[in-house]
Amino acid sequence: MLRMSEKIVGTHDDGGSQGTAASRLLLTTNIWSDAPAPKPDPVLSPAPPPAPAPQAPAPAVTATAPVEQPRSNRWPPRKLSLALQGGGTFAAFTWGVLERLLEEPSIEFDTISGASAGAINALLLAGGLAEGGREAARARLNRFWVRLMHEASFRSLMLLGGFSPAGSSVAFGPTLRSGQFDPFDLDPLRQALSRDINFEALRDAKCPKLLIAATRIRDGQQQIFGNDAVTADVALASTCPPLVHCAVEIDGEAYWDGGFGGNPPLIKLAQQSTTADLLLVQVTPTRDGYVPITLAAIDRRLDQIAANAALNAEIAAIAWAQVSAAPALRLSRIAAEDHVDGLAQRSSTDLGRGFIRLLHRSGRAAAERWLGQGAVSAKAQHASPAAEPALA
Repeated sequence: MLRMSEKIVGTHDDGGSQGTAASRLLLTTNIWSDAPAPKPDPVLSPAPPPAPAPQAPAPAVTATAPVEQPRSNRWPPRKLSLALQGGGTFAAFTWGVLERLLEEPSIEFDTISGASAGAINALLLAGGLAEGGREAARARLNRFWVRLMHEASFRSLMLLGGFSPAGSSVAFGPTLRSGQFDPFDLDPLRQALSRDINFEALRDAKCPKLLIAATRIRDGQQQIFGNDAVTADVALASTCPPLVHCAVEIDGEAYWDGGFGGNPPLIKLAQQSTTADLLLVQVTPTRDGYVPITLAAIDRRLDQIAANAALNAEIAAIAWAQVSAAPALRLSRIAAEDHVDGLAQRSSTDLGRGFIRLLHRSGRAAAERWLGQGAVSAKAQHASPAAEPALA
């Protein structure tokens, strides 16, 4: 389980008063921390009562607890927090999902978490919303992905974190495995990010709250960067493939791809969100009907398993919280593998225009279906309340 008690760097300061009752319960539940649970006080024999003394009656003190907010039946939700998974060019599916969600004027975006290519999508969405609203966010996403298709370069894949550890070794040999060779300087990548993302706009009060993940090399822990701390270097760190170029250093710490520690951060999203409605966009396949035989196929499948391992643990923790501590949380998932046939057999480094366009169209269709299914589900729940699964 990831250490969830770690301080979040540079997040908006809400004074401790923000968040749903569900998120406050998450923050006070021992499962989110590696600290041991406090031991109960021993039961002591009652001491003899002291002699009565005349005094004014003390005011009654009533212990208060957070009041759980009821889950809203309204669909689509007025506010939605997003968890955007990274997965190289598979993240073009998320582009389609976000484009369709931006067409729903009733949905506001509260908090957005992301790792690797998911972090890039999060920054494009949030920056566009802060600068020019929905149309600006849509334009930013479209410009980035169209340019990526036309460039179709090795540098583009580095920008998306599109190389798995083993895949990089297979493709580029022992020099990269030893970490001694950086095929490209980071400056062109930094410039590419700065061209599409106005990092100053991310600090604007109109910008959704951001949780951008990178993996701290020193101890292997996930580091979350909030709005005030996000820079081009943070975006590069979140997408940094360790066997392709050198680690990214930020304030004396070295970082690798954020997908190693949590892809994407989910529990911290629930803790920081001020809405109970969370949507996970998962692009890396979890299922594969084939047993891999070749080295490349084995590497691809290992990469898929590793990319989802931490996420599966966080989903299980959220499910536990829904049952025992935070029933108002509503976690939904849109998974690319449910809408793109044979995705597990495709490469996340495929920059072909046809493939990226397919992912984009599939993402739009998946979001459309999610919006429609949610409306049906909300009506059914209103007619006959029933328990819902952790993931819709």
